[in-house]
Amino acid sequence: MSKPHLDVDPSELGPGWLEPIADFANYLKFERQYSAHTLGQYQRQLLQAAAFFAPHCEHWLAVSSELVRRYSMQLRTRQYNPRSINLKLSCVRSLYKFLQHKHATDQDAYNPAQGLRGPKFQKPLPKSLDVDQMAQLLDIADDDALAVRDKAMMELMYSSGLRISELANANLHDIRDGEIRVLGKGNKERVVPVGGKALEAIALWLKYRPLFAPADEPALFVSKRKTRISARHVRARMQEWGIRQGITGTIHPHKLRHSFATHLLESSGDLRAIQEMLGHTSLSATQVYTHVDFGHLAKVYDNAHPRARKQRKD
Repeated sequence: MSKPHLDVDPSELGPGWLEPIADFANYLKFERQYSAHTLGQYQRQLLQAAAFFAPHCEHWLAVSSELVRRYSMQLRTRQYNPRSINLKLSCVRSLYKFLQHKHATDQDAYNPAQGLRGPKFQKPLPKSLDVDQMAQLLDIADDDALAVRDKAMMELMYSSGLRISELANANLHDIRDGEIRVLGKGNKERVVPVGGKALEAIALWLKYRPLFAPADEPALFVSKRKTRISARHVRARMQEWGIRQGITGTIHPHKLRHSFATHLLESSGDLRAIQEMLGHTSLSATQVYTHVDFGHLAKVYDNAHPRARKQRKD
């Protein structure tokens, strides 16, 4: 049995389905500042759900809890993986929360997705580089302008735990007094410290930057095309440096961000501070990012817990 096609033809759906999706998309775009990629994801998932519901009722507010459960079961039957099923149901729940607020209705009055949960799945822990691997990756000679730029980008990302979008969108005036001002997810601003090594690498890059950037270009990092560097270009350059530096496994920006969080947690143990620096709204997100190996936890326990200390022999 084939899976339902994700690219649903909107012309097959009536206004009772399409208008709420459009209103919700505008809310996510203009009030929540969601990216175009995320908006597209929401719209695709909601169109697919609407295509399933439409033969049974006329609009979103007529959908029953039983119909949502049937939709969930169909996704399982058609062998979507647990992560995909949870994403699809989450989009439906989010739409109904928006509709409740818009129509000022009681939460339980018409929320067919309330309390519905998808199948459990084990989230893969993000991987990080150890300190020696990071040193190996960043041991780049300063004899080429692009190499200097790439080293500065990686030093900054590892130093401050930036997302790739935050790195690509960074401007010259964002760095001041050993800190960088970052505009993160949801258009939320935060200020993050920048380490000495990163500041040195950036200072060297700024000497080369006029060779690539026009005088009116605000971007901190630019490409050979003399425009702001793209996230795609950053990924490609980091992957290339991972190969050139002999690092096992693929190097990508997320791995540097996670390495920042993991190494800082191992040294400080201050999860709240790391949450602030990463720009996470919830502590649970930081806990997923910053897993530490059991050996390190055991060492901390042995050194800190009074009942874990071995009795000294006289």
